[in-house]
Amino acid sequence: MKTRLCLLLSLLLPFAANAADPAIDAAFDATMQRYRLPGLAVGIVQDGEVVYTRTAGELAAGSGEAIDSKTLFKIASNTKAMTAATLARLVDAGKLKWDDPVQRHLPQFRMQDAWVTREMQVRDLLIHNSGLPAGAGDLMLWPEPNDFSRADIIQGLAHLKPVYSFRSRYAYDNLLYIVAGEVAAAAGGAPYETLVRREVFESLGMQRCQVGDWRRDEVGNVAQPHVWRDGRNMPVRADGVQVRATTMEAAGGIRCSLDDMLAWVRAWLSPQDTAAWLSSAQRQAVWAPQMPMPLSARMRDWDRSHFSAYGYGWRLADVDGEFKVAHTGTLMGMYSAVTMLPDRKTGFVILINGEAEDARTVLTQVLVKHYTARDPSLTVAHYAGLLDAEQARRPAEEKAPDTSKRRAAKPAELQARLGVYRDPWFGEASLCVDRGAVRLRAVRSPRLTGIVQRVGERWLVNWDDPGVDAEAWLQFDESGLMRMAKVDPQADFSYDYEDLAFQRSGTCP
Repeated sequence: MKTRLCLLLSLLLPFAANAADPAIDAAFDATMQRYRLPGLAVGIVQDGEVVYTRTAGELAAGSGEAIDSKTLFKIASNTKAMTAATLARLVDAGKLKWDDPVQRHLPQFRMQDAWVTREMQVRDLLIHNSGLPAGAGDLMLWPEPNDFSRADIIQGLAHLKPVYSFRSRYAYDNLLYIVAGEVAAAAGGAPYETLVRREVFESLGMQRCQVGDWRRDEVGNVAQPHVWRDGRNMPVRADGVQVRATTMEAAGGIRCSLDDMLAWVRAWLSPQDTAAWLSSAQRQAVWAPQMPMPLSARMRDWDRSHFSAYGYGWRLADVDGEFKVAHTGTLMGMYSAVTMLPDRKTGFVILINGEAEDARTVLTQVLVKHYTARDPSLTVAHYAGLLDAEQARRPAEEKAPDTSKRRAAKPAELQARLGVYRDPWFGEASLCVDRGAVRLRAVRSPRLTGIVQRVGERWLVNWDDPGVDAEAWLQFDESGLMRMAKVDPQADFSYDYEDLAFQRSGTCP
């Protein structure tokens, strides 16, 4: 108890005063302006102290409520490292081992291949080596709300088809992190939400972090996601009064403030201060390269990188000859980044409540180079220009096609295809006439409902909800299966339409 109290007090000490740095301030300002962000929060830790914090923008555009260092943001996949840390704490406590078979803790767990089912270990759940395609089954998680439970996720995995051999290559996965959370719950004797609060939030003094059920107005100061529409930032998927626990908590459901995330970074960069929280052996395991990752041309060109790998909830690489530990988080209208340079005892956090993939990439890169290169020419404008050049060079087949010449499908054109369909993991969907239009409606994911339109010789589903930001092609193969595919090849892989195979099971009511 005394050790735990000392650890908590050390992390709750007042953060160092903001050290003004003109170069970082300039990058902050340039990112806000160039990418028209609704809100941005940035913090830097160095030598165990918070040396820089800055925030700008609003919780919701037009609200007049300013973002500050205590504002809650969705950290999305930066949750994964917290799930891994929860498991590492259980390993330290002797409640599980990294090489335990998953079925030892979850006997109901199944993959499509029986051998993979038997051989899948706890460690495999965290390192994206399952053989499934990237984002497989993510339509059971997003868009929210839907009625898929964690038990449905475990059951659905048996129906997802691998495209690679088990442990042969990296392909990003969310569903197995849900399984990892359930393994933690089984081994730890408490729900995932209880465990991560106890093992991470409370242990490290992350006082504002939220997971599970909570009330928006009681917690207060909560940033809302935004999309850029009609020349302005518009809130989307705004929270209701009651924020409910979601199926995807262990993969991407945690919210934290900038202050919380800086405490999280300090815990990793100052092991001497948090030795009671996590053993040296488990710190080494979490940051050890577990699965090789592809080394992109951008990493070679921008960072002179030689290796890239995934640890337990972290991406590992070298940049300008230095070790880098990092992860990003992406949900619609919310972007985050955590980056650490352990040899420098330096790390930084970026939290954004808008559409900000390029903004996050550029600002992260400028902050990294501020420490590893010290070249004043490596500015926001420099890296934004490189991204623009990449986009210009992208082949036509990798760009979204022009679908502007579209019209509503006539019921007679799809008469032979109308009916009720079922996919083995996603469940039922209907393709039926509704008030003179052909409508596709997913029963278990209510946001996935839309009017079928015709584009040339192809069918396209125009979703009713503007928050579903990836349109889908609708196609029928010779065997009668109804399939789907992303219209934009660059759309988020979590819209895994390609994994669906609907078999007709009935007629329209």
